[in-house]
Amino acid sequence: MEFTGKIIAILPPRGGVSKTSGNEWKAQEYVIENHDQYPRKMCFDVFGTDKIEQFNIQMGEELTVSFDVDARQWNDRWFNSIRAWKIERVSAGDPMVSGSPVPPPAPSPMPEFISGDAKDDLPF
Repeated sequence: MEFTGKIIAILPPRGGVSKTSGNEWKAQEYVIENHDQYPRKMCFDVFGTDKIEQFNIQMGEELTVSFDVDARQWNDRWFNSIRAWKIERVSAGDPMVSGSPVPPPAPSPMPEFISGDAKDDLPF
């Protein structure tokens, strides 16, 4: 799935040690807002120090986030996880981002009509 919009919040990083493997982990959450008539927000996370550094997400950036949705249970409650696996910067020339409307296509020239015999004319 994909979501395109502007980063409006960067939450504090979370980290810990895995109970099963004993390895350290780090995750960073971000909030992105789209540019629809009724804007929607989505909170997603990036898991792993290497991915956090690779994506290098900054406040105010226009991004397209590719993500997976998953749910997990903890203490008889269910929680959704929206994990980004690819981040793409939206180009500055994108009309959605810049706010400038897309110009309408240029009108095509009118075809020339050549008068012919009266029998070629339509009866109406």
